[in-house]
Amino acid sequence: MSWETVLDAQIAARLPALRWLAEEPLARHTSFRIGGPARRMAFPKSAEEVEGLAALLRAAGIRPVVIGNGTNVLAPDAGVDAVVIAMGDGMDTLRRAEGPELVAAAGVSLARLATFAWREGLTGLEFAHGIPGSLGGAVVMNAGAYGGTMADVLTEVTALFPDGVRTLRAEELALGYRHSLFTEQPEAIVLGARLRLRPGDPAAIRARMDELMARRRASQPLEWPSAGSTFKRPEGHFAGALIEQCGLKGARVGGAEVSVKHAGFVINTGGATCADVLALMAQIEKTVFDATGVTLEPEVRILG
Repeated sequence: MSWETVLDAQIAARLPALRWLAEEPLARHTSFRIGGPARRMAFPKSAEEVEGLAALLRAAGIRPVVIGNGTNVLAPDAGVDAVVIAMGDGMDTLRRAEGPELVAAAGVSLARLATFAWREGLTGLEFAHGIPGSLGGAVVMNAGAYGGTMADVLTEVTALFPDGVRTLRAEELALGYRHSLFTEQPEAIVLGARLRLRPGDPAAIRARMDELMARRRASQPLEWPSAGSTFKRPEGHFAGALIEQCGLKGARVGGAEVSVKHAGFVINTGGATCADVLALMAQIEKTVFDATGVTLEPEVRILG
């Protein structure tokens, strides 16, 4: 009997409310709109479901692939022979705590989080308004933009580790540029976080959010499927500027293209495959290194 058949029976018996799909195309759950089927895909709605599912998977010797909203993910064309846990479609509780603090579950989108803060008259999350993705993914990669990062507002994070649920203070998270404790310990699953903001003028907060969103629309190819910035910022440089300097705007492999609007983005112009994107990324990396000596490191998470 296959592992997935055994697991199907266990899920039905022990977690009957869990949304559990077989052979679910990952293209439906990634902003790149690329990716073959996940052997099994789970969409938990509570920390208890996450814990129950994780216990079943550990007992079966299965390590899951955990994603948020799939906005920083490139999935293989053949799919993945694994259990994919999607945290961005559920786990969406959000509330104001004491004073200027918010408590949110991992699946809350950054857009919703920033909008909630604005309506509560709290400043500090304006930078996050236009960042796609969920809080959990933003914590893992210490997401940031326009001078702000999650490290600026996080006070603690609750996560499920193999030995149980732990709540860690911000100073324990090793937060750095696109880095956290969770990038080093991918077996941990972020469940939620507490954020400390500051009282502010709602009109000024809204104006700043609108300003940053307008800048995004003017400079980024938001009209095309992509995974956001394809490469991390090399020290002392900007990836998009290096790529443009090398004459790669508009370069294509199949349906994948270096955006002519912002060279830091590889976009899916229609029908792009994972293989197309990877080949184009490899071409970019080689061209930039040969011309400048700078090594580009992918920011997009490549599932394998």
